[in-house]
Amino acid sequence: MRQRPRRNRKHPLVRALARETALDPARLILPLFVHELPGDQPIASMPGCARLGERGLLEEVEGALGDGIGAVALFPVVPEGDKTPDGRGAYDPRGLIPRTLRLLRERFPDLVLVTDVALDPYSSDGHDGLVAADGRILNDETVELLVRQALCQAEAGAQVIAPSDMMDGRIGAIRDGLDAAGHQEVSILAYTAKYASAFYGPFRDALDSAPRHGDKKTYQMDPANSKEALRELALDEAEGADLVMVKPAGPYLDVVRALAESTPLPVAAYQVSGEYAMLKAAAERGWIDERRAVLESLLAIRRAGASAILSYYARDAARWLRSG
Repeated sequence: MRQRPRRNRKHPLVRALARETALDPARLILPLFVHELPGDQPIASMPGCARLGERGLLEEVEGALGDGIGAVALFPVVPEGDKTPDGRGAYDPRGLIPRTLRLLRERFPDLVLVTDVALDPYSSDGHDGLVAADGRILNDETVELLVRQALCQAEAGAQVIAPSDMMDGRIGAIRDGLDAAGHQEVSILAYTAKYASAFYGPFRDALDSAPRHGDKKTYQMDPANSKEALRELALDEAEGADLVMVKPAGPYLDVVRALAESTPLPVAAYQVSGEYAMLKAAAERGWIDERRAVLESLLAIRRAGASAILSYYARDAARWLRSG
């Protein structure tokens, strides 16, 4: 028997030499929830995560940098009384996200700040776009507001703008708006293939951003489709995206692979709240080894072709990786 694949598995150092995929903290982006209150509020459906006040946010970011994570993605918790049908808080320069960006830029000048562009945290309807009287989500009218939101964030210090809304044409409009305002160096991370997934529940609990009526199936992608992701990819590339993303990550590894094989752009993937909650719940019950299962799940996302991974496990994973 001339071929014995086990020869490459016989020793830890031999396995390391033969290893095809590497996972390191520099590939991880930490999503963070911020709110207006001074203290932190634990999120029941996401054990270990919290809505962070200013002090908690600064401590979390400092810890992430110490763990080798250089990028965070910010998501705002907007009080119900501040939400409006037009989501105008999304582009208020005195709002929570612009203030947070300026604070973090001053305290941590080397930190990469990623911001979400969508109306749902600010909308009393809970949708990513403007809602017409008949319940339709208005595409072009929404895009105009998303450009204003992106400009507001760029002016406050965001280096990466991440539109998660899935409105048609918004990448090109945001690129044009940023360039015209002198923000040519601000990158766009497009949520290229964002699916209408059942795995977003804990995130919507964290932000209280679930739709008040209807669902998001007219703008987020059908989970049954993969070729459609390539159409979205072609559009985002043509409109000026710098990075593209698949969300969720774990249930859509085939889509991550398809995009990675079809574009020279970096592909990111978002290990979403439902994925995190399932791993956490199983680990708390002793059904899985949390460290091994989490690192395996992240390695699988990398193996599928993701250059960067957003994960609520980012800090834990970074520490586990550093400890060997």
